[in-house]
Amino acid sequence: MITGAAAISALLTSKAQAAQPAAASTSQGATRSFLELKTWYLHNSGEAQAKRVSEYIETGLFPALTRAGAKPVAALANLIGADGPYIFTIAQYPSLAAMQDALAKMGEDAAHEKASQKLSAGPGMPFVTIESTLLHSLAVLPEAVLPSDSSTRPARIFELRTYESQSMTAREKKAGMFNNGEIAIFQKLNMRPVFIGESIVGSRQPNITYMLSFDNLDGREKLWHEFGSSADWKALSAPAELKDAEIVANISNVILRPLPFSPLR
Repeated sequence: MITGAAAISALLTSKAQAAQPAAASTSQGATRSFLELKTWYLHNSGEAQAKRVSEYIETGLFPALTRAGAKPVAALANLIGADGPYIFTIAQYPSLAAMQDALAKMGEDAAHEKASQKLSAGPGMPFVTIESTLLHSLAVLPEAVLPSDSSTRPARIFELRTYESQSMTAREKKAGMFNNGEIAIFQKLNMRPVFIGESIVGSRQPNITYMLSFDNLDGREKLWHEFGSSADWKALSAPAELKDAEIVANISNVILRPLPFSPLR
């Protein structure tokens, strides 16, 4: 299979007992979900990798995820950032047990297997490699937020940001900021947070990754300026122990654009 199912499934077994208690209902009554982020690295070549992978995700992977009880969230392509070209996908699961169940069902899904074989049957390599990250959503956004007005407006751009922390304790302090005000400031300014989660499987841990959406690049610049100068942000980040130098070791970001079939647009 080319979904990364075997690798993720093996890791889930060892992570489940540690991570599952944290998936209990939050004080707001919503249950934190799990988000699988996959980056499909490509080459610009005669193998038509971008076309082949896009078709597989649209007609094979996303329908199979839906049949298996998971929630396809997004299929995006890189617009600004390093290591392109690539396609970035997001799938949501209500629990680790549900993710294991979905992977098992996809392994027995004949239509998905046919789509996988079609992807692999083309010339050369269908893609270069795939990297996966598993996030546990923060309480403030227990599930990914999908817009309801996609059909009535132009597609947006999406900013994916990863905050690496110096320690697990530092990451928890940053998570507290997001849960107790920072995401609310994004929402107040109409920066439209899509998801936020802490990495439980993946590289550069400990980290928190989140996504925002903007109408365009000019709008992004304007809103980030408003965020940095807002009284709410200045008050939230005022304590010395919450300064970036104390709890954020590095920030990386990329700008993505949705593929035509992406639920998130």
